[in-house]
Amino acid sequence: MTQEKNTGSPKGEPLYLSVGFLRRPHGLQGEIIMDLHTDFPERMKSGRKLFVGDEHKPVTLTNVRPHQSGLLVKFKNIETPDDAGMFRNQWVFIKAKDAPPLPAGTIYQHELIGFNVVDEHDNPLGELVEILETGANDVYVVRDDSGREILLPAIPSVILDVEAGSRTMRVHLLDGLVTG
Repeated sequence: MTQEKNTGSPKGEPLYLSVGFLRRPHGLQGEIIMDLHTDFPERMKSGRKLFVGDEHKPVTLTNVRPHQSGLLVKFKNIETPDDAGMFRNQWVFIKAKDAPPLPAGTIYQHELIGFNVVDEHDNPLGELVEILETGANDVYVVRDDSGREILLPAIPSVILDVEAGSRTMRVHLLDGLVTG
């Protein structure tokens, strides 16, 4: 899963997780192109309840089919390109509580927020406060108590270990990662 969009639970976990991004209507039957932002594309099927946009408008999938690197999707009661157009350039979400369980030893990306980050010598660096999606690899934003930020590329040579039980991430600092 990707991208935390709306927080608000007492523990700060996201209420919704993004699973896709709607591009533009396609054809004449009310379909719209959706880019996938999920590791579970097989869960995008007819009858699935999703939420669209910042208001999390509930919609139900009625048809899904592959299209280039994403999907063509159709929602219940959306019959024309104009109907589908109201969803153009909006994120698609599921409720966080509906996310499928992961195999033992793995966690969702959004669950890394709040982890304590230490260097390879266990010196504290701060708290992981944000994850930036850059295309090539994600970048973790770590902020210390004074507000200083460190940007860490999420690559194996930098992220040495993630311990979910203690909510700690051990990293190797590359030169030039401190931003101020």
